[in-house]
Order: sequence, then structure tokens, then C-alpha cells
Amino acid sequence: MNETDNEWRFVKNRTAADGAVYVSADGRRYRRTGDEGLRAEAAFQRQIADMHYPVPHILEEGVTGEGHYYVVEESLGDQTLHDRAVASLDGGRDLPDDVVDTAAQVAVRLLRAQAAHLIQPTPSTLRQWLDSAGFTQNVFQENPDLDNARTHAALDHALDRLGTVPLVLGHLDYGLPNVLPAGVIDWQHHGLVPFGYDVLPALDIIAFKGGNKGYTASPDQRRRYLSALDDASLNSTGQTASQNLGAYLLVKAMFFLALMRPTDPSRTDKHLKWHYRRHLFTEGLEQYERTRTVDTALFPSLENFAAGHSTGDHP
Repeated sequence: MNETDNEWRFVKNRTAADGAVYVSADGRRYRRTGDEGLRAEAAFQRQIADMHYPVPHILEEGVTGEGHYYVVEESLGDQTLHDRAVASLDGGRDLPDDVVDTAAQVAVRLLRAQAAHLIQPTPSTLRQWLDSAGFTQNVFQENPDLDNARTHAALDHALDRLGTVPLVLGHLDYGLPNVLPAGVIDWQHHGLVPFGYDVLPALDIIAFKGGNKGYTASPDQRRRYLSALDDASLNSTGQTASQNLGAYLLVKAMFFLALMRPTDPSRTDKHLKWHYRRHLFTEGLEQYERTRTVDTALFPSLENFAAGHSTGDHP
């Protein structure tokens, strides 16, 4: 920071990256500090802003006196849809309908912007997406028993199914915590993704948290959300995007299993979460093998899994 430090209030340290986030005194700007990764993110964000993606516009960037890279961007608001959902809960667990409707509106805006800049896929780019989005190397390293013919057959089927789906510049970590009514923030993990991969799973992936988000999306809410995206996709590309949701959720099942295996034997809580994510991956894999879809409504909550785990129902 520099002589203008008094303009900025600390918000939080950045997750999965060096640096921190600050907000201006008037709440209209955010300042993030980081390393070369933040510089690359800023360049990407400028690129997609020019492509009319709903993202914050970058107002300033540079290097601090201490040699840290920083970027200043406009504020899209101070409450994400995740924050709104948690604040709206009144003793229940149902995701508020107005949050679902707003999530659909923002997702449609992003999907339409992506549809205007389609890139033809190749087997190598799809494989790169799978390895990046699914953290496959880490998942198989931490779970070598899952590095088997059965898992690879399902993943290969998913890639074959997505072989003609165009690629777009994507977020790779899209979800309610990164969505505000005015747009989408935190493009740290950007890259090429198959069309629809960012937005389609946004409500389904809540289930991978096992109820720890505090809210759940009902089957009807997920249907309404997907219907809005399918309408936008059909108008933009002539095809419904939700036909690929099963393949995307199979990859998400790997993503949520990555980096979960604890190294401390005494952390029974972390071991439980690791086994829980392994169970969700296995269940998602079985569903995909049978139906080529994944219904996250069938996933147990972490609480229910823990109860079964303690009585020996789960390995």
C-alpha cells in the first residue's frame, strides 16, 4: 500500500492466492493486491469486459512501493448472492426464490456474452480443460484407487459427448459466492471451458458442500434455473445447454474431491469430509454410468453421511 492507505479498508486475504482485498471509503471501488497471477487475471478481465461479459471494469493497476502488484476495479455491490441467501434464511434451509431468479438473470447475461465468442474445440483443448477443471492429477494422486479403468471410461465418455460443444472464455470457479446482481467477480481461475460449464452447475454444486452453505436448492428451483439458461442457449446457439449438465457435474465431482485428503491423522473432521467427497464422487460416477446424468438431490447431507459413517454404513 502507499500514501493513500487511509482510503482503503481491509476486507479479507485473498483465497488460494497471495495478497488481500480492500474496499474504498465510499464503497465504490475494490483494490486487490497480489503477484503475477493477479496481473494475468486483470489482463483477462479487461479482455472479457471488452467482450461485454458482466464483470467489474478495471480502473487502475500498477505496482506498490513494496513491489506488489495491485488492481483497482469498480464495485458491483457488497453482497454476493451467497451472502443474500444466508441473510435471508429464517430458521429454514430453502434457497430464497428471489436469489434463484437473480442467479438466473446474471447467468443468462454471462451465457449470452460467451455465446457471442465461441471457439471450436479440439481433443487436446478439451483434455486440458478436464485436467484443469477437475484437478485430475491431484485427485488421482490423493485417491489412487480411483485412478482406474472405470473412472477413465466415464471421463472419456464425457469428453466424447462434449466433443462438438464450442469452447468459451470461462470462470472455472463459478458459483453464488462469486455472483452479484450486477455481475461476476473473482476470475482468478479463468480459462477455456465448454459452453455452459460455468453457469449450468451453479445450483447443483451447492450439494457438494453437504449443507455447510446453510441453504439448499430445491428440484423445482434447479429446473427453473436451467430452463432460463436453456432458453438463452437455444436463442444463441440453436441448442439447449442443459443436455451436457451430467458431464459437467461428473467433472465437478472431481473438482470438489481435489485437495481434500488430510495429512494430519488427528483431524478426524477433515478425514470425514474427505470420505464424504469420495462418496459423492462415487455416487455421481454411478449415476452417470446408468443415466448419463447426475442428480445432486440424491446426495446425502454431510450430517446424514456422518451418521451412517459412525455406524459403519460407509467405508
